[in-house]
Amino acid sequence: MYLTGEEEAVLDGERGEAPAKLMKLLVALGEIYGADRMLKVSSVHVSGVSYKNIGTPGLELLEDLASQEGRIEPEVKATLNPAGMDLEKWRLMGIPESFAGKQLQVYEAFKRMGVSEGLTCTPYEADNKPGLCESVAWAESSAVAYVNSVLGARTNRESGITALASAITGRTPNYGFHLEENRKPTLLVDVEARLEDALDFGGLGYLVGLNHGNAVPYFRGVKAGGLEEFKALGSAMASSGAVALYHVEKITPEAAKYKKEAENVEKTKVSGEMLRRVFERFPLNRERFDCVFLGCPHCSLEKLKRVAEMVEGKRVKGRFWLCTSRRIYSEALKLGIVEALKGAGVLILRDTCMVVAPLKDIGFETVLADSFKAAHYLSGSLEASLASTKRCVEIAIEGRVKP
Repeated sequence: MYLTGEEEAVLDGERGEAPAKLMKLLVALGEIYGADRMLKVSSVHVSGVSYKNIGTPGLELLEDLASQEGRIEPEVKATLNPAGMDLEKWRLMGIPESFAGKQLQVYEAFKRMGVSEGLTCTPYEADNKPGLCESVAWAESSAVAYVNSVLGARTNRESGITALASAITGRTPNYGFHLEENRKPTLLVDVEARLEDALDFGGLGYLVGLNHGNAVPYFRGVKAGGLEEFKALGSAMASSGAVALYHVEKITPEAAKYKKEAENVEKTKVSGEMLRRVFERFPLNRERFDCVFLGCPHCSLEKLKRVAEMVEGKRVKGRFWLCTSRRIYSEALKLGIVEALKGAGVLILRDTCMVVAPLKDIGFETVLADSFKAAHYLSGSLEASLASTKRCVEIAIEGRVKP
């Protein structure tokens, strides 16, 4: 693989031990996948922030890199994925002090390396929003699907350590979804089902991910969609499968140029009955839940506003948690949305997500969510049920599922 003089210098240790190690990692990765050269990246999103996910070995690695001159390239916009707790409200969450101490150490290690912004799975809503065809290096599967598909930037599905390596070196190997040939659709999906809300988009994505793994789907028959719908679609496909890029006819930025190619690939369809059946994987079959949770991916400003309107003049019974980014929380605070939600008994959390929080340590056994991604991952350790945002809010207000 060709390296510039500047890249060779980093590899030789001229910028320090950590950058040299991480450049060596990226070179090895590039050679495995046949990359011809490195690309400069303008934007990076780093996962592996929750202590629940990385444990003591991950913490030790981060502290090691921070002590060896690991510093983010100044030209790179870098953000972090959610931690295992709200860094300020962790006591309100019921997080044990032993976990909190380790989680704060993880965050401090990242800060020493020069990255402390974000703590969100929706960095495109928090000042990290690359443009069409920009070369970036993002981890977090739902964010990868969004940035590739809806924004049209170019990234592979990075791991936490390779994304961090790109943040520190400013480079990523030129392979995979950085190449035009790999962005072409490999599956045509005719959508016959009626998609009424973001949860239906999530069901569509979950079904395609389950049945087609790491395909590049081209959706035909989707009439409309916005931020919430495409967050749900991509995050679900990336959970049940490994979809990192999709196209939606007449909507996403690269769909038009691949319309002809989409006619010559494997075809499938999604009917209303197929969509109905996928919901049966996470049935709403109990009366009460330890927590009703919204915010996977993190709540947008519009979603917080909508929930605030639904709970106006009411009071929730039991735990009702909303997760969002610091950026969106700040905007909601200015608009009085935070105060309205708090007044109804809702706990608004930043920095974290239920999927990466130590729910067993908190004592949770059952959770209700409005996201296929959340239900998919939470069901691995507890009982997770699924309902629309509107239904979740109604259940939180009632304190139970009405017969």
